Amino acid sequence: MNRTERLTAILDLLADSGQVEVEEIVLKLGVSPATARRDLDSLANERLLTRTRGGAMAGSVSYNLPGRYNRDDHSAQKHSIALAASKLIPKGAVIGLCGGTTSTALAQVLSTREDLMEPSNRPTLTVVTNAINIAAQLAIRPNFKIMVTGGIVNPQSYELVGPYADSILQKVALDIAFIGVNGIEPGSGPTIEDEGEASVNARMAGRASESYMLADSSKIGKRAFATMEESSYYRLITDSGITAEQLLAFADAGTEVIVAPEE
Repeated sequence: MNRTERLTAILDLLADSGQVEVEEIVLKLGVSPATARRDLDSLANERLLTRTRGGAMAGSVSYNLPGRYNRDDHSAQKHSIALAASKLIPKGAVIGLCGGTTSTALAQVLSTREDLMEPSNRPTLTVVTNAINIAAQLAIRPNFKIMVTGGIVNPQSYELVGPYADSILQKVALDIAFIGVNGIEPGSGPTIEDEGEASVNARMAGRASESYMLADSSKIGKRAFATMEESSYYRLITDSGITAEQLLAFADAGTEVIVAPEE
């Protein structure tokens, strides 16, 4: 486990209970106490937690997200997808990041990527997002430029939807868009539970030179309510739970699939 993966894992531990001890980090991550303390100090310097005697507690970052973020049976898979997605993002890129649990995992990985934290007189990453929780999570990163779309907040997802979001997205050009989905099928494409979110996601994907759907393997073969018709070409990043038959079906449909390796 490298440093970026360790820092992300510590934030995951912190999100579970609101506090974490050095001994817990040592036991669960297999590192020395000195390494655990250095990692906590580093995260505290970045204002991602508050140090306490013997550990840390949630401080400047809020982990009180809607229920769909807190009850996730596929968090390990989503973390591996986030790591794979992060590797596609070069320093200085302009990316679109919609809401959802996998997109939130990607934001967390990006917030601890060492090369993006290096001193710079230009943004090391520009993020356009319609998710207010992701904007709040990344806004404290001094090297990041964050643009939030307008719109009405969906209280179930913390995503901004509606015509104001569409009008903002019409005025930006993205290098890469990362879109979370509720279901995806070979041939028929990605689908979203909420039609407002589907519209914004499709517009974001359409403004990017490359677009990637982020979906853990449990969502493959499932269909949600609203389609993303404007997003005719995309790539899929998923986890190793995808079957050989599903991979073949996506290949036949002309969809490139990136399978994130197990951690």
